[in-house]
Amino acid sequence: MTTDARVWAPLAAQVALHRVRGSQESRVEMTTEGEWWVAPEALELGDRYGFLLDSDEDDGDEHPLPDPRSRRLPDGVHGLSALDDPTAFDWTDAGWTGRQLAGSVLYELHIGTYSPEGTFDGAIARLDHLVDLGIDTIELLPVNGFNGTHNWGYDGVAWYAVHELYGGPEGYRRFVDACHARGLAVVQDVVYNHLGPSGNYLPRFGPYLLEASANTWGDSVNVGHPEVRRYVLDNLAMWFDDFHVDGLRLDAVHALVDDPENHILQAMAEETDARSAHLRRPLTLIAESDLNDPRLILSREAGGYGLHAQWSDDHHHAIHTAVTGEANGYYADFASEEALSKTSAWGFFHDGSYSSFRERAHGHPVPSEVPTWRLVTYAQNHDQIGNRAAGDRLSQSLSEDQLAVTAVLNLTTPFTPMLFMGEEWGASSPWPFFTSHPEPELGRATAEGRLAEFIKMGWDEAVVPDPQDPATFVSARLQWEELADGVHARLLALHRALIALRRATPELTDPRFAHTSAATSGPARSEAPSRFSMERGAGLDDADAGLVSVCVAFGEAATFAIEAVDPSGEQSARILLSTTPDAHLEHTDGADGAELALPAWSAAIVRVR
Repeated sequence: MTTDARVWAPLAAQVALHRVRGSQESRVEMTTEGEWWVAPEALELGDRYGFLLDSDEDDGDEHPLPDPRSRRLPDGVHGLSALDDPTAFDWTDAGWTGRQLAGSVLYELHIGTYSPEGTFDGAIARLDHLVDLGIDTIELLPVNGFNGTHNWGYDGVAWYAVHELYGGPEGYRRFVDACHARGLAVVQDVVYNHLGPSGNYLPRFGPYLLEASANTWGDSVNVGHPEVRRYVLDNLAMWFDDFHVDGLRLDAVHALVDDPENHILQAMAEETDARSAHLRRPLTLIAESDLNDPRLILSREAGGYGLHAQWSDDHHHAIHTAVTGEANGYYADFASEEALSKTSAWGFFHDGSYSSFRERAHGHPVPSEVPTWRLVTYAQNHDQIGNRAAGDRLSQSLSEDQLAVTAVLNLTTPFTPMLFMGEEWGASSPWPFFTSHPEPELGRATAEGRLAEFIKMGWDEAVVPDPQDPATFVSARLQWEELADGVHARLLALHRALIALRRATPELTDPRFAHTSAATSGPARSEAPSRFSMERGAGLDDADAGLVSVCVAFGEAATFAIEAVDPSGEQSARILLSTTPDAHLEHTDGADGAELALPAWSAAIVRVR
């Protein structure tokens, strides 16, 4: 494999290629093609290389910088680049026809902590667990190049490279190929809104960043510039073409600064749809956004950007508040009786309503014509666990019964449900924020800044782990030996049963908003519901169609009236699944219905007709 060395470097007056071939180092002068610098046929597979910018000038580079489009960084983000030959891999997924998002169950996974090995191969060894669980799609946290050995992945600076300690690009291909062989789709989390604090050399080459515009994590990416825009879109295409992924999760798209009438999100959707048509399999873009703006997921024909789905934090907040009683910070607005019923039936809680956390009106309603599967919902995810002071999962504070209720709420949602790794068995390991910045000053600043943030919010500093301490990273690893133990085994069995029931029951995957209604109730002046019911199916407006009821009793026992007569006049209600043997369904003599009795912290799914 021989290829040109090419780099976009409009800020440089001179660029040279630094090449290491075997034991020989050489300097190759490059010529300009507009704002690009080129050395034809200068690189071979096995070479290490970098670029010297203005090296003849007094303020020029003495050391070569890695390629902004590095496909491999064997020595880390500060080292030389290497080539990757995507055509050399022997794929076995020619028969893979993809997996649509509609009807799917997602599983969010971090390669570094999913297995003891912390590698793609380690994760491959545990894929059968996900197949047995009933998962359709794996959503991987970012795997692009970052400085250090371990990280959540959102501090990446080498968007085209795969972290070498995970297994590099070859390990990644083995992982995707193994997933496809088992019928599992792969969605890759990518970060286009900022670059990490260590190893970001892009500004030396060109105007990749908007220095006058910053977000929470750093300078905004200059996606309005044609070449930077192409840099992003080419990266998006790389995941589909060279790694065979089935979708991308776009991190924090609200932090992308662009012209709303010519937004890069729409360009991403157009690029993805074009590739989907060519590859003849579904490709999916899932946005993370806190805007509650349905324009992201509306079709382009309807004036939207045409993304396929987005995460919905509102539904998480409603579930979390209902099962934990927490009402601080952004949970305050969700500590209301109607929050869970509103997000269950309409998607967004803040759909133009006042947000006390933001101190303004927030969001827009989701049009009822939008299919519900376009919202990805969850009871836990990497952010909602890891951004807590101690990184504590729900399993570290809730009882088994409460975790079971949470599972029912999550997996009977009208939306696309997602689990966070280990949630299915109530994993005991926390998921704290962890880093491994080699630079002492950066590591210290990261740790001290995070600690100060939580102290300001009233947390005890003793519960906040040091993100730079290797023990913090080690604590996040899943403990696979737990699966066979008591409560863990029972929760795993419940999650398997719920996913199987979801797959077998068409009312639970019906994507029409009109076919979901929900209600909550509680004691007078209550800030949290004591009971919740949700009706699913076409039977809501057609007496001859199917209807399923999801009933939940929170902190106290509850009874639910079930209208339980089928079209033939026979009483038809039956319990499909319950989290307790004490659920009792009694048909009412002489009446067209039944009554379901549930003890506190339990749930049942009832086939009404």
